[in-house]
Amino acid sequence: MTETRAYHHGDLRRALLAAALEAIEEVGPAALSLRDLARRAGVSHAAPTHHFGDKAGLLTALAAQGFDLLAQALIATHDDFLEAGVAYVDFAVTHRAYFEVMFRPELYRADDPELLAARERSGAALRSGVAALSGGGGPVDTDRDALAAWSIAHGFATLWLAGALPDRVGDNPREAARAVLRRLSA
Repeated sequence: MTETRAYHHGDLRRALLAAALEAIEEVGPAALSLRDLARRAGVSHAAPTHHFGDKAGLLTALAAQGFDLLAQALIATHDDFLEAGVAYVDFAVTHRAYFEVMFRPELYRADDPELLAARERSGAALRSGVAALSGGGGPVDTDRDALAAWSIAHGFATLWLAGALPDRVGDNPREAARAVLRRLSA
């Protein structure tokens, strides 16, 4: 007979997601295993499967959470284009495990309604900051401009996380991103 646990998680789903974030920080999203996740959370091997179905279900939930957190960070910049870019980079650096999952759709269920809604919220927040840039200076293609801004902020964040930027950018990702992104609005 198997041993039963002497405690009960108040919110097992949240505990499993937190353990998954910790594991991803250590081994990356591709190497994450539900068995290791259960061990980290101190629950039975069946618990992650019960809550998420499989690894793709777990990573879908993490990606949705990540997009919601990113949307909150972007909204907090109050449509300040430069600060939205800095917030994006800051999110990537401070929430690396989420960031590593969010942009790897081969790892999760990209058609999940909760995920799609969260992704749309973060996209809308980004587009809002770009739309505020127009300032009456001519026609603006918000979707195309948002794609350009996202590409630059995402590229910078990815290069920062990979340690691929030259030493001269400094050791503060927010300030380095601000200096690079400021060139876009100059």
